[in-house]
Amino acid sequence: MRIRIVDAFTDRPFAGNPAGVLLLDAFPADAWLQDVAREVNHAETAFAHPLPPGGDADWALRWFTPATEVDMCGHATLATAHVLHSTGAATGTVRFAARCGILTATVAEDGTITLDFPTSELVEEPVPAGLAEALGAPVRSVHGTSAHIGDLLVELSDEAAVRGLAPDLRALGRHSGRGIVATAAAGPDTGYDYVSRCFFPNVGVDEDPVTGSAHTALAPFWSARLGRAELTGLQASARSGLVRTALHGERTLLTGRAVTVIDGELLTAP
Repeated sequence: MRIRIVDAFTDRPFAGNPAGVLLLDAFPADAWLQDVAREVNHAETAFAHPLPPGGDADWALRWFTPATEVDMCGHATLATAHVLHSTGAATGTVRFAARCGILTATVAEDGTITLDFPTSELVEEPVPAGLAEALGAPVRSVHGTSAHIGDLLVELSDEAAVRGLAPDLRALGRHSGRGIVATAAAGPDTGYDYVSRCFFPNVGVDEDPVTGSAHTALAPFWSARLGRAELTGLQASARSGLVRTALHGERTLLTGRAVTVIDGELLTAP
């Protein structure tokens, strides 16, 4: 079967967030899916198969890190939509049935892909003891996120603080279900509105390059502070990537680009 590696939330190879994508006839055993994701060894590998016509969704979609299955993933969904459209397997808006509900992906004429995801709830919480020490930076505020994400959204003082983080990942893993989303307002005249970095040691991803799902929490957080529904976030990882967000109440639109960098054959069948 074909396996592709797609760089998501970028318009050039070797940037953004790489994801494995496999289009299947049906989902095989979970153990095989996990083995493939471990072999691919990127933050996420997406597995999709077509559904019968006439239902609420067109494709079933699941995502695995090298260590576990996750409830929601933005960049691997964008990568899957890119593969479906670039290969002619789908046209127009694609509806995915996933563990977090129905998600859609729409490709514009300019090649950008817009995902429609559920907006994360945000609940302000006291700063946990030891969190600042684990991050290595003072913390301004902390917010819990929806169960399908399971992160702590941690506001820092400024962009330089986010970029300079070198956290104690083992200590950081004790403070949330999936991980920590560190964020701050962007510096002046940058072309983006806020920055973030995402650390997910509890699911086998020390630092995720560009995290679409985290932006379903970042969008309402920064929209409330900046007074605008449409924003652009920069995830300041080593690979880096831009995510355009548009807040629409209970739904958040995430827009970006994707590039296929590897198209090969998986020689081990389920």
